[in-house]
Amino acid sequence: VLGGMTKNLYHCIFQNYTGFTIIDEEDAQFMTNCPPAVTESTPRRRTRIQVFWTAPPSGSGCVLLKASIIQRKIISFQDEGSLTKRMCEKEPLYGETTDKPLLDCCACGTAKYRVTFYGNWSEKLHPKDYPRRANHWSALIGASHSKNYILWEYGGYASEGVKQVAELGSPVKMEEEIRQKGDEVLTVIKMKAQWPAWQPLNVRAAPSAEFSVDRTRHLMSFLTMLGPSPDWNVGLSSEGLCTRECGWVQKVIQDLIPWDAGTDHGVTYESPNKPTTPQEKIRPLTSLDNPQSPFYDPEGGAITPVARVAVERIARKGEQCNIVPDNVDDIVADIAQEEKEEDDTPETCIYSNWSPWSACSSSTCEKGKRMRQRMLKAQLDLSVPCPHTQDFEPCMGPGCSDEDASTCMMSEWITWSPCSMSCGAGVRSRERYVKQFPDDGFACTHPTEETEPCTVNEDCSPSSCLVTEWGEWDACSATCGLGMKRRERMVKMPPSDGSICGAEVVEVERCMMPECHTIPCLLSPWSDWSDCSVTCGKGTRTRQRMLKSPVELGECNEELEQMEKCMLPECPMDCVMSEWSEWSECSKSCGKGHLIHTRMITLEPQFGGDPCPETTQRKTCKIKKCNQGGLNSDERKRRKEDRKKRRNKQGREESADELAGCKMKPWAAWTDCTKLCGGGIQERLMTAKKRYKNAQLTSCKERKEIRACNVHPC
Repeated sequence: VLGGMTKNLYHCIFQNYTGFTIIDEEDAQFMTNCPPAVTESTPRRRTRIQVFWTAPPSGSGCVLLKASIIQRKIISFQDEGSLTKRMCEKEPLYGETTDKPLLDCCACGTAKYRVTFYGNWSEKLHPKDYPRRANHWSALIGASHSKNYILWEYGGYASEGVKQVAELGSPVKMEEEIRQKGDEVLTVIKMKAQWPAWQPLNVRAAPSAEFSVDRTRHLMSFLTMLGPSPDWNVGLSSEGLCTRECGWVQKVIQDLIPWDAGTDHGVTYESPNKPTTPQEKIRPLTSLDNPQSPFYDPEGGAITPVARVAVERIARKGEQCNIVPDNVDDIVADIAQEEKEEDDTPETCIYSNWSPWSACSSSTCEKGKRMRQRMLKAQLDLSVPCPHTQDFEPCMGPGCSDEDASTCMMSEWITWSPCSMSCGAGVRSRERYVKQFPDDGFACTHPTEETEPCTVNEDCSPSSCLVTEWGEWDACSATCGLGMKRRERMVKMPPSDGSICGAEVVEVERCMMPECHTIPCLLSPWSDWSDCSVTCGKGTRTRQRMLKSPVELGECNEELEQMEKCMLPECPMDCVMSEWSEWSECSKSCGKGHLIHTRMITLEPQFGGDPCPETTQRKTCKIKKCNQGGLNSDERKRRKEDRKKRRNKQGREESADELAGCKMKPWAAWTDCTKLCGGGIQERLMTAKKRYKNAQLTSCKERKEIRACNVHPC
C-alpha cells in the first residue's frame, strides 16, 4: 500500500521478443494493450507478481526488464535502480565454449579430460536452516556421451535413475541406465560421496575423475545430490567439449546452482517426503520459490552458487585436425606426468617419488656417473627389508652418445586405443609426446608410438557374446594401506543363439595407497552419544571412536573419547528442617501453663518434593497451685467459676483483679523477637498494681508468657 491506495505492478520487455510465461493465471495475465507485458489478474493488494522468463536466442545482446507502478493513474518507473534490471549474455569461458553444445563435432582423434568438483555449500555461504549434522554431497555419477543420449535437462522429466540420485543419493540405477546405452556412451564418470559437504581444501582435496571424448561422444553430463534435500541436485547437462574450429576445449569452469528434479515438492532441506503427482519437469531453483525455502530472497536476487566444477583437458590422442595452432599453455596441458618406472619395491615399503637425475659427473666424453634419490616414508612390515634409497647409472657428457636421452624428456603414455577387432585377435596402439628436446640439438630416439596385439572376444562362435574393452580402474577402496580396485566392461551383443553370455564383466585386484605414511591417525567415525549419566538434573555423556591405522605409522595424538554436559528435568527436592530448639520455660509461674519449642525451614520443597511439616510444638506444664489467700470455700468456688467464664471469653488473658488481696496491671506489650529469622521467642509481663493488707507475698508475684516468633528460614 502506498499513500493509502492499492498499487498495481506490471512488467514489459521493450523489444519484440516476449519471453514471459504465466505461472498462475489467478495471479498474473498478459496486458491487452502491451502483449509482451504482464500485469496482475485481480485488483487486490500485492507487492509482487511471478512469471517465468526465458532468455532470447544466443547473439541477441542484452535485455532490459522494467517494472512500473501505477498509483492514482500516475505511472512511476526508473530507468536505473531497483525497477530496471539489465541482463547480458554470459561471456564464453576461455573463448572456446558455446552457449549450446555442437550437436555435430568435427574434431579429430580423442581427448582426455579431468573433471574436478568443488562443493561450496556451507553454513557460511548459505546460513538459513543449514543442516549441520547430515550435510553431504552424494556420489557423483555421469558420462561422456553422444547427442542421442540425454542424462537430464531443464524442461525434461527425470528418469528413474535421476530420481534415485535426487531423492536418495543413490547412483546405482543411474549407472545402470548409462551402461545400457552401449556405444552412445564412451566413459562412465564416478566420484565418491563427500561427508560433510564442505571442508577446506588443505583438509580434504577436491574429488576428481578422468574421462575421454571423441568425435561422436563429445558431450559430458553429470549430477550429484545435495543432502539432505527433497530432490535437489547440481550438475552439467550435455556440456560440449568440441570447438567450432574442430579442436577440443582446453578448460571449462562453471558455477552451479541447485535444480529441482520435479519428483518431490518439499520446500526445505529436511521436509518429509511429499511425492509430486503428476511428476513435474526439471527446473532450476529460484530465490522466490517459497518463503520457507533456504534460498528464499524477497528481493529476488540470484542464488549464491553451491558448487563449482572445472573440466580441464589433460591429453589428446591421434592426429588432430583443428586449424588453430596450439599455444604454449595448450601444449603444456597435453603433457602428462612422466611415466613411472616399475621396480620390485615391496608393497610394505612406502617411498617418495624418485628425484630427477643429477647432472653427469663427466662433462666430456669420458664415462661418469649420475645419481637420483628417494625417501623412505613408512615401513609397514619391519620383517620385510626395504631396498636402497639411492640409484646410480653410468653416463657421458652431452652429445657424446647417440643413445643418450638424458636431455630428451617424454610425456606419459596415452591410454591404449580400442582394439582394431571387436571379435578375435587385433591390434591396439598408444602414443606419447616429446616434452623437451635435447639442448645439443640431437633428435630424440625414444619411440612416440607403440602397438601390441589384443583380443577382445576370443570365441567368435554363435554361442559367444561380444563385450567391450575393459574400462579404467576405479579408485582404490582404501585411503590407507591395502585395498581393492575394480574395473568393468559391458556386453555389446549377447550370443546370437540365445544362450547366456559367460564372459566376465567385472575384474577386481589389490591396490596399495602410497600416502599411508601421511595418515598416522586413521580414525573411525564418532559413535552416538551415550545416555546421560543421571536420570534427572545435570550429568555427563560420552562418545568414542577407534584408531584404525597401524601403530607403525606413528603416534596419534587425536582424542578417542569426548565428554559433554547433559541436562534432564530437575530432580524432586523434599523440604529440609533444622533440629528442634530447647523447650521454653513454662508460661505460668503457678497453676497450669504450656511449654513450646520450634524449628526452622532450611530448604523449601522444589520440583514436587515432600511439603514441610510443623515448625512449632506445645505441651502443658503445671508448676504448683496458686495461693488464694484466706477466702472461705464458697467464695473460692465462686471466684473459680468467674475465672473459667473469663477464660472462655478472653483466652489466656487473666483479669487484673483475679487474685484477692492484689490488684494486677494489664499485660504489657510483647517484647521484640530474639531472632529476625530461623525461630525466636517473645515475652510479656503482668505486674502488681496495688497490694491489700491481707495479701500474701506470693499472690502479687509478676506473671510471664512466652511465644514463638519469626519461624521462617533465613
